[in-house]
Amino acid sequence: MTTDGIEGFLVETRNYGATAAFWKSLGFESVLETDHGSGRWSHPAGGPYVFIVEQHERELATHPVLKVADAEAFAPDRAPEFAQPFTPTHWGVRQALVRDPDGRIVTLEAPLPDGNDGTEGHHHG
Repeated sequence: MTTDGIEGFLVETRNYGATAAFWKSLGFESVLETDHGSGRWSHPAGGPYVFIVEQHERELATHPVLKVADAEAFAPDRAPEFAQPFTPTHWGVRQALVRDPDGRIVTLEAPLPDGNDGTEGHHHG
């Protein structure tokens, strides 16, 4: 099994408020606000979401988030280089990071197994 396509984009920023205002001006609406400089924005017409994350520690990144129906069954024809294996997150999914041939990060997100609420303390970004 591979992926179900692009579900969203992670956009890192130095200023969450300014970046959120930019995406809002393009028609996106806030659907989830966290208390630590991040949030998920969706467009009423559909399409991928934008997850904005404020961070100040390293170079800013933007990368696609691909949907995976089942992390255990994920087995593409060409095995990717994992920068992080599937790991439960505090926002309720299992997330993996893979690298494309040029070293860029692509995020994979799959549902948590039944009975796991993702509160193991892992953080986005």
